[in-house]
Amino acid sequence: MTDVVVHGFQRSTYVNIVRLVLRHKGIDFRFNDLETQIGSPAHFALHPFGRVPILEHGDFRIYETSAIVLYIEDTFKNRPLMPSAPKDRARVHQWISAVNGYYYPYMIYHLVHERLVFPPLGIAPDEKVVQASIPQINRGLDILERSLEETGDHLVGALSLADFFLYPSIYALNLSPEGQEMLPRRPRVAGWLKRMDDLETVRAFRAATPTPVPIEHARAWVDGHRPRY
Repeated sequence: MTDVVVHGFQRSTYVNIVRLVLRHKGIDFRFNDLETQIGSPAHFALHPFGRVPILEHGDFRIYETSAIVLYIEDTFKNRPLMPSAPKDRARVHQWISAVNGYYYPYMIYHLVHERLVFPPLGIAPDEKVVQASIPQINRGLDILERSLEETGDHLVGALSLADFFLYPSIYALNLSPEGQEMLPRRPRVAGWLKRMDDLETVRAFRAATPTPVPIEHARAWVDGHRPRY
């Protein structure tokens, strides 16, 4: 039985980053779905801020996605996802920070929640939130397009943690009507997304992932942390 456990919920962007990295490295792990326990004492016992993901490896527990994937990288040396050159490593960290600060907030927290998360729960999208996200997403995609012009197939040259960190946000963006309009206008970004979709790691991950269902605990997001405009 594996001693690696990932706690989270199925459709979490950040949970999927961790699961992709583990799968890429061929690490057996158990997934503990917290969907029905979000916000409970059991959840806060795992993560004092009540978020996901959380990784347990034997008697070691850690939260925050960037810390988790770097721990995985340092602990499991096969199929490395951090380049050896200091400048390239710095670029990986730069992309991780950019995803956290600029890409995820507007692509997921603003747009995807309104288009793909709330409607299946019978909650109408807030078009002000959607419209506020569009210029920020366009800016992020333009920056990504220019970066890929310099680096080629992946964000820092070879496949790295940077690609896996960004991928779930771009994948989800492409499921929205706005994303399907924006992405084809950036051929390098569209090409990068296809290369990521075609990775054996990603294909195996998709095949093993259950059919998406509504995120029931997202009902609380309307009053809890939905952006206000």
